[in-house]
Amino acid sequence: MSRRSGFGTKRVMVEEARGTKSHGSLRADIIIANAPDPVFVSDLEGKILQANDAVSQLLGFRQDEVLEQSLSRFISPEETREFTAALREVVERGVMRNVVLNPRSASGEVIPTSLNASALRDPGGHAIGVIGILRDMRELDKARAYAESLIKNAPDPVFVSDLEGKILQANDAVSALLGFRPDELIEQSLSRFISPEETREFTAALREVVERGVTRNARLNPRSASGEVIPTTLNASALRDPDGKVIGAIGIFRDMRAYEQVVRDLERSKSELQEKILDLEKFEEVVVGRELKMIALEKELESLRKEVGRLKAGRV
Repeated sequence: MSRRSGFGTKRVMVEEARGTKSHGSLRADIIIANAPDPVFVSDLEGKILQANDAVSQLLGFRQDEVLEQSLSRFISPEETREFTAALREVVERGVMRNVVLNPRSASGEVIPTSLNASALRDPGGHAIGVIGILRDMRELDKARAYAESLIKNAPDPVFVSDLEGKILQANDAVSALLGFRPDELIEQSLSRFISPEETREFTAALREVVERGVTRNARLNPRSASGEVIPTTLNASALRDPDGKVIGAIGIFRDMRAYEQVVRDLERSKSELQEKILDLEKFEEVVVGRELKMIALEKELESLRKEVGRLKAGRV
């Protein structure tokens, strides 16, 4: 079946509203047919009126198996309810974004997708349907699963938070650092573990992540389950959605206790060395003073010897 004949089985609803096929609808047909992404048109009940070849390639159904079918044929009852609610959002707001759908393909595979849709309107401006674009999320889901695996198995404490500082994911190293179980960390605000002042600093760091994509060496001193205040530094980078918008942060803690212990040891060694230097200086002062006194005494003795010699010489 040709692409054109497939579209001829059902006219776009704009055409029905107008009664004749306009140049605008012809252009719309061509755009939809040649779109690289899966694009479909449905009425407000979810019945598919038009779908391009990319939809068939995604789901594995011929166009005649897709057209005139309700979207509920391809998704679960729960997602059908969500899609119906999304249709209401399109009518009210004119657009909906990133609605998660998991249609089942002809082979039985459940395909994770996200749906962006906008309202299809008649000449009077009334919403009469939806133009939807599906995005195949399988590769993204694989990438996400890979990223989650990296986070889980990272040797350093790594966490993911939203832009309000709520912890969405944390690996075992975070639990080991703070002494809290994962269920005591997930969905908690980082402000639970740091002081109000550091919460403000962390919020500023999140703003830097949004603006620059990264923040480095932010100082945080979270309190552990045992009450210990743990000095750390935080490096964080932006977490972005598929459209590139910053939606959170991926943070890496560095435990600074060993480093600060080394610094304290160096400071103590420095202090001890300074004390020894002072002792040496005092000793040097004593020794030098003693040497000077000996020299002075020798001079006095020499002077006395000379005086005694003169006296002896005068008696003779």
